[in-house]
Amino acid sequence: MGNSYAGQLRTTRFEEVLHNSIEASLRSNTIVPRPVFSQLYLETEQPLAHDGRADNDDEDDEDGSQSNSPPKPYQLKPPPEGCCTTDGFCQAGKDLRLSSLASNPLDVPTGFMLVGVRSPSLPENLLVCAVDRRFLPDERGHNALLGFSGNCLGCGEKGFRYFTEFSNHINLKLSTQPKKQKYLKYHLYRNNQGVLVKGAPILWRGHEGRMKQMGSSPSEGHVTSDEQLPNVALTHPSHTHGSYTAGSHVDPVGLPQQAEVPHPITNGSHAVLPTAQPALNQSGPGRPSATGLHANAGPPKKRHKGWSPESSANSVPESSGKNPPSSSTLSVPFLITNGGRSETAATLSSSQASSTPLSPQWPSVTIPDQLLHTCRRQPVIFKGHGPLPQLAGNVSEVLISSLLHQCYLSSQTLPRVYQHYGPSPIQPLSTEMQILLTVYYLVQLGSDQVPLIEDLEQIFMRSWRESHLSEIRQYQQPQTAATQGRPYGIEVPSNLSGLAQHLSLPPQNQPLTPSQLPWLAQLAASSCGEGVVVLGEQIGSLAQGIQQTFNRLMEGSLENTNYVVIIVTAPGQETQSCVIVTGKHQCRALAESMYSPSDGLKEINHQLSTGIAQELIHYCNSLGQDGDLDSLLDNVTVGSSEPSPLSSGQEHTEERSLKTTHSPNDLQTLCSKDSPSPKERASSPKYTCSEYSIEWREVRPIQLAVARKLLSHVCAIADSSTQNLDLGSFDRISFLILVPPSEVTFQQTVLHLWSSGVLRGLDQECVSQREAERYVVKMDHGAQARIDTLIREAHSNSYTLYILVHDHAHWDVTSDSCRSSDGALGLVDRLLNSRQVKDAPNIVILHVTSFPFALQTQYTRISPYNEIHWPSTFSNDVDLYHERTRYYGVSELLDSTRSGSSLPLMRYDSSFENMTSALEERFPNLHSAVIRTTVLIQHYCIALMAASGRISSSHNLHKHTSVETLEIMQSLLTAAQHCPSHHGHMVVLRIPSVALAAWAHRRLSRVRRQLGLEESFEIILGNPHQSLSIGQSFTDQIKTWLKIHDANWVPQTYLELEALSCILILSGAEPLGESLPRSLKYCDLRVISCSYLQRTTIEQELGLAAYLVRAESRPPHNPGPGSDLLESDADKLSSTDNEEEEGQENGDSPPSSRKQLQSCTENGALDSLLTQSTSSLNVQKRTSDLIQFPSQSQTHPPHSSQSTPYIQPALHHQTHPQAQSSSQGQPIAPLPPHPQIQSQNQLISQVNSCPPPQVVPPSQSRRQHSKSTSSGSLSPTSSSPHLNCSWARGVSRPPSVLLPRALYDIITGTDSGGLPRCTSFLPHISVSWASSFRPLLSKMMTCTEQSLYYRQWTVPCSSHMDSSNRTEGRSDNFHPRRLLLSGPPQVGKTGAYLHFLGILSRMLIRLMEVDIYDEDDINHNSQVDDRQYHPPTASWPNPDVMRTMPFDYTIHDPKYDDISSVYNPAYKPIAEVNPVRQEDVYLRRRTTRIKLSKYAAYNTYHHCEQCHQYLGFNPRYQMYESTLHAFTFTHLLIGEEVQLYFIIPKSKEHYFSFSQPGGQLESMRLPLTSDWSPDCIKSPIFTPTTGRHEHGLFNLYHAMDGASHLHILVVKEYEMAVYKKYWPNHIMLVLPTVFNGAGIGAAHFLIKELSYHNLELERTRRLEGGGPAGDVWPFIILADDSCVMWNTVDLDAHSGPVEHAVSLKQVLQHMEACPDLATYGLCGIRKWSSRGLRGNKHRDSFSRGHLHDFLLLNVDLSQNVQYNQNRFTCHDVDFVLRLHSAGLLVCRFNSFSVMKKQIAIGGYRTFIIKTKMTDVPTSVGPSQYVCAPDSKHLFLATPAQLLLEKYLQHTSQKLFPLSTKNYTHPALSVDCYLNLGPEVTVCFVSSRPHSINISTTGLLFSGLLLCFADSFVTPGFLKKFSFLKGATLCVISADRSSLRQTVGRLELEEEWRFRLSDEFQTANAKEDQPLFFLTGKHI
Repeated sequence: MGNSYAGQLRTTRFEEVLHNSIEASLRSNTIVPRPVFSQLYLETEQPLAHDGRADNDDEDDEDGSQSNSPPKPYQLKPPPEGCCTTDGFCQAGKDLRLSSLASNPLDVPTGFMLVGVRSPSLPENLLVCAVDRRFLPDERGHNALLGFSGNCLGCGEKGFRYFTEFSNHINLKLSTQPKKQKYLKYHLYRNNQGVLVKGAPILWRGHEGRMKQMGSSPSEGHVTSDEQLPNVALTHPSHTHGSYTAGSHVDPVGLPQQAEVPHPITNGSHAVLPTAQPALNQSGPGRPSATGLHANAGPPKKRHKGWSPESSANSVPESSGKNPPSSSTLSVPFLITNGGRSETAATLSSSQASSTPLSPQWPSVTIPDQLLHTCRRQPVIFKGHGPLPQLAGNVSEVLISSLLHQCYLSSQTLPRVYQHYGPSPIQPLSTEMQILLTVYYLVQLGSDQVPLIEDLEQIFMRSWRESHLSEIRQYQQPQTAATQGRPYGIEVPSNLSGLAQHLSLPPQNQPLTPSQLPWLAQLAASSCGEGVVVLGEQIGSLAQGIQQTFNRLMEGSLENTNYVVIIVTAPGQETQSCVIVTGKHQCRALAESMYSPSDGLKEINHQLSTGIAQELIHYCNSLGQDGDLDSLLDNVTVGSSEPSPLSSGQEHTEERSLKTTHSPNDLQTLCSKDSPSPKERASSPKYTCSEYSIEWREVRPIQLAVARKLLSHVCAIADSSTQNLDLGSFDRISFLILVPPSEVTFQQTVLHLWSSGVLRGLDQECVSQREAERYVVKMDHGAQARIDTLIREAHSNSYTLYILVHDHAHWDVTSDSCRSSDGALGLVDRLLNSRQVKDAPNIVILHVTSFPFALQTQYTRISPYNEIHWPSTFSNDVDLYHERTRYYGVSELLDSTRSGSSLPLMRYDSSFENMTSALEERFPNLHSAVIRTTVLIQHYCIALMAASGRISSSHNLHKHTSVETLEIMQSLLTAAQHCPSHHGHMVVLRIPSVALAAWAHRRLSRVRRQLGLEESFEIILGNPHQSLSIGQSFTDQIKTWLKIHDANWVPQTYLELEALSCILILSGAEPLGESLPRSLKYCDLRVISCSYLQRTTIEQELGLAAYLVRAESRPPHNPGPGSDLLESDADKLSSTDNEEEEGQENGDSPPSSRKQLQSCTENGALDSLLTQSTSSLNVQKRTSDLIQFPSQSQTHPPHSSQSTPYIQPALHHQTHPQAQSSSQGQPIAPLPPHPQIQSQNQLISQVNSCPPPQVVPPSQSRRQHSKSTSSGSLSPTSSSPHLNCSWARGVSRPPSVLLPRALYDIITGTDSGGLPRCTSFLPHISVSWASSFRPLLSKMMTCTEQSLYYRQWTVPCSSHMDSSNRTEGRSDNFHPRRLLLSGPPQVGKTGAYLHFLGILSRMLIRLMEVDIYDEDDINHNSQVDDRQYHPPTASWPNPDVMRTMPFDYTIHDPKYDDISSVYNPAYKPIAEVNPVRQEDVYLRRRTTRIKLSKYAAYNTYHHCEQCHQYLGFNPRYQMYESTLHAFTFTHLLIGEEVQLYFIIPKSKEHYFSFSQPGGQLESMRLPLTSDWSPDCIKSPIFTPTTGRHEHGLFNLYHAMDGASHLHILVVKEYEMAVYKKYWPNHIMLVLPTVFNGAGIGAAHFLIKELSYHNLELERTRRLEGGGPAGDVWPFIILADDSCVMWNTVDLDAHSGPVEHAVSLKQVLQHMEACPDLATYGLCGIRKWSSRGLRGNKHRDSFSRGHLHDFLLLNVDLSQNVQYNQNRFTCHDVDFVLRLHSAGLLVCRFNSFSVMKKQIAIGGYRTFIIKTKMTDVPTSVGPSQYVCAPDSKHLFLATPAQLLLEKYLQHTSQKLFPLSTKNYTHPALSVDCYLNLGPEVTVCFVSSRPHSINISTTGLLFSGLLLCFADSFVTPGFLKKFSFLKGATLCVISADRSSLRQTVGRLELEEEWRFRLSDEFQTANAKEDQPLFFLTGKHI
């Protein structure tokens, strides 16, 4: 142990070695002999070590094996060069001797112990080292982990993982194999003087001494001690990396009484359990422990190098490999977990048996007559290798299964990855090895355990990997020297890290031969006595072996045999095998597992209808000496004053019969006349509970988050390039919710829908909950018509988006071709997967399920990108969504079983299991469900009778039921009595069979009626096909609580039963999505089937108990004591029918406590317990400990309970294997007293003198991990409603779950990845594993990764609806409009998707609406001009009239309310409120929501079929096919040639002329003025844009109403690629590189100049073509990229002007049709405002003034007026002023308006001021935009013109102080308009000759602004104007020299005073060409 050397096969002959090693194992008296194969493949020089004995003696270490070959000497590894080799020193030269280190301080890490090491060369001294205490035995010699972990205390080196390595380091210089047992001799400790001295010797002999009480031979090895076997389970569990072939450290050879003490295995090896987990299910004689571990279970003999002792103490290493725990933890029938009944199950009838493929050459086997009757079992034959012989005779008495055969085949089918590289050394497992592994696996199974095929499959896989590990590596990672040649103890690569156990298998060059197989198998089977019989050596054929097995069965010689393995190894033939299961328990389990779920229910119905179960009923009715159950009930009924509706005989006949399978409704509950009704109690003012509230109608934050995730996925589908969903084309939604055929689920969904308010926004006509039912449909026969109607509606309403919500989607995944006879299954496939639904572009399917695994296969229809998983609410105990609730689901239930701090919420009932096991033996022909249900209902009836107090205590009824059932009924009866409003809780009794459930309902109802308890609680039969039915009195009670006044209202869902005391018998093959109320306290699943082990099946049953716990309560991960017990009971009935046995089983309950409880309960009353002072004191101490010391009990050592003075109730030992944890001091609250001793409640409160709980604050009570105490709650002084109301206490804790023992063992077990055992099962019955060579799920996997795992490793069966979803040539076949929402059960998925429907509807409305700027005009004139220049009906302006109209210099556009107003003599300003700064304008501009008209412009997110060709989806041209063309022209202002680039799609080339096809671009074609077409726009549309490639409104298809038009996007060079990507079919005009940093002025400048140049080219081209040159159309359109809709005004005689939407085509065609349009230089339309028409009733149809945003420009007339290419702001104001001064007509069509959409992204108004030093925007104030020339200043990386404009805008108060708020004395600006801020008025004048200017006579100006003054500005021109004294002058030039030249040329120094400090420049570096300006004052 501990070595790291490579191993080789010894040279001794194989048979001899094997024989000798097996003999040694048989002679060994240890509990776990060494595995066979671990002795065959050892190290080269190492002798065959005998690991079956405790190695302590020196001589034992020298020769541990009993092989005949002599041991070879141990060769020491040579020490490294230069290291110390002195004895007593380590290789680092540090002294390790005890004599030297005795007084030295030593560093001993936590968890380590000082150990004295014996050195052979220093016999007089010890060496000191530190060893991890886990690898050392305890004081009894037990619990030592295999392996080693130690530190050197000399040099301080740590982390020695191998004792061999450590012995070399400390220079032991050994001649034999280093073993820790031989050299780690003594404990060391410090004495009183602090000196380190030798202590007690280390006991390495613990196992040997303990096992002397056990027989040494397999036949005699019975456990004889009641105490030592439980001690085995107390050992520290850890990894068990065995080396035996099946992966177990347990050697089946020589294992004493394996059937008595079955080992939990993980893929054939020991289960790994946490160290902190206390003793599990300590077993007494005849009580096999399915979860206990043997004491020597430990780390691997040869570990991974990466194995650490820490990992073994806590959990199994995480793995991607497959290593599920084995079925040895199973104690009931389950074998078939890989699904299909028809594909893998056995034959069930003679016809099926005869149809099995058999070989005719073998002789037939005759099944003996009366085999079933004689043997009382139905043998199961597992087909193995080779054909089975023909069966003859009574074949119906034998079952045949092909599961094992399929497992063999699957494990021999190598993955493709190992087949693609030609000849490969990798071979599958041989037939012989498979058979031998099967024998080993069967040997390890206990007598009550059933084989699980998946475990055997995993054993095969691990064995194969171990035997081919080196070859596998070459496909996964490079092979290193450290991993070569190590077939034993090999380091497992990452992909196999989950194989917690190692298998040591023969290498392929020495395979197991057929001749060796039979006797090897027989030797292996001999370890378990008669449990497994191998027939092989004398068998010539399978037929002979099977016939011999049948004969031995008839003789009774196989009575104690569970499995017969038949092996045929004839020379020259293939090895054949089969396995015959002969154990009674195993045969029953396998037979029932071979039924499909529906066939199983049919068999139950058949047994009930034929009356086979009558004997069972009579047997259960008998109470032995205590009488007969029915007689006791009859006595109660006769003695009662209440009349019985049926005679006694009639009642007995009805109730004792199980033949009736229908649920009767004829039993009416009898209302008690002596006590007030529940309704009277609830309605009375003094009976009011303030704690009651209904919360399931609320939408929680996490539901909102999930709804938004759903919405984002839908938007992602719409935004994708696949064009699968066009959200923009829908104006509303409709939906249909599909639910399983459960009436309660249907009504529940309708209730949620109506309560959510979704319909109020979608369907105004839906005014009642009943009308909401048309949106929900059950998937039954009526669903077809509903779906067909929806398809027709979807086809006719293309603007409506239909959402099909498939709730509980895992319920029906059956293919339509395999639908059931009743037509229910397969309906989903027929409806949702039909071509009409799949191809409809306006239907989206949303699957909703808690178990999505069946929809996640290789052929799934749902894309992994369309999966939405429920998020985690808490992360590191941080509430991510601020929830008031915490979800408590399956994982939390599992956590409660491991916490050890209290009674787990999930447990099993051992008393019930014992009784059912006995009855299954007695009634072998009955289905186990019938037996278990009968026993359970009998328990409930007896418990009800006992708890009612109506039966005399002398009958000892409590002995005939289980404590769990008695507690449930006690709690149910007393809970409602403690609440003023009679609030109680619910008990769910899950009975899958509808017939059994109906019988149970009748039986319980009869007992309740005879006991007179009709008003105490209700018994409800939950049949999925029937409506909910409860008594009228209980209905009235619920109506009072819910404040419902409708006389006809009845509850229709389980949710509406909130706080009602009731037993709900929930039937049906599986839950169908029914939600349970928060008052659920007990979820009794004891009779659910354990035969169908799929993950979905198990988890959906457990999902019934899923719960939302109030977050303010105790954290659910640490449930307090008594979390599911009674809160306010005075005492506890703690007896069971086998107390003594249970106490012995658990082994830790004090005998005094057991005797005391037994004496109390056997007396039949609790009065004795109340009168015994000892018990009272115990109760008192228990209660006081619970309140005052809540955590003390959690710190007891494992055996401290023996000294605990207070009562240890046997309930814990009986119901849960973690008896240790639950009895260490965590008390439980007692059960309520009988009614006849209710008067003693006061006595209880007096005896229990601890502080009453009501004085403890709620928060403190939660910190104490206690919901209640055993006293005080019943005290009359209790005043808190929360403490009095059981319901109020119950909503803060999850319900308790009772499971079958078998299912409990599966669920609580974990696989190698740390996940629950059930997660490694097949996910669904309709899918199968794609390969046996799959890894296991990892604990670290997210939901998405789990989905990808199932998508890779599962395939649908032929009956699955996705099995046909394959398309040749495609890797996937996903439906583009199909989503999957998955989340845990009962978490709130319905509310989430309902809210999603609501926000989706609102989003569609939102998509149809846009935020439009809705602002009033600014700068209204106080003197309104009432003159009407044009008649109201004028269509076009009159040029002559327009010239007579005054030009309105005033700016009215509200977007310019932050700029300088333009001086207008005719304008009289109105006193304004505080002006708004520019920074606030964008945020504060007023908008309104307007629904898009059909003529709107759209951005890139709009996709509709009509737009496909417009956007580039033209079938004639390839998508994105376009060409780049250069276009060059010369312009004087720029001073050089301008080269522009056009990107022209192929589909748009006809708008241009080329020198030749595909040649040089010559011009853009322009129409003639005389041309006209109703479907054509003549003017080219230019849209300059930046930063809005997604949001710019460039899709004008709908706006143009389909008219042909030329639209050109003007983009900057660096944005060319992204615009081309989003708008592939648009023409792009790319600005030159120098304009990348330019503003909007540069874009308009180039557009205008290019258009004029193109106009000249077109005129030339027309002349060359012989046409008139002057007739070319000279107009272009300059449109903003945010123009969304256009409107026109109609004059209505009645209501005045009316504005409505109109297409852009109509607007442009109307303007282009203007008769005198050529006389106008610029035309435009007004900006829309909702008050535009009402605000100005006297507005003329046309006006002269400023135009913005949408312009019709005459490039011919305006050729001499250019846009200022340097401008960033107000360029259009400057251009219009210069255009008007040039004498050109400017006309605005007021009958049209444009709506501008608010776009918060991009645009030319977004400027970033940043420094040259960094690209990160910094906060730079406007004062820093300029600086003094030649000064050291922070230069800015911003264009100089922008800095100047911003500086003038923000510093106008300082620059022009006299102009501030002085409209009558404006600042004079010559030839340009610059914004000087909103407080300064600018008077614009033009210096051009013949220009039109305002009259400035008598006007005094407060400032003068000269910006780039040209030659037209002369001194004489300036002297025309007068200035105020002190007026400010600002002269701007491009450089300092031109600035001085301008001052000199204009003789400014004559009237203006300048200073040197008044010269500035923009804050630009010299290379960035700053602008300079000079300021001065007027003299």
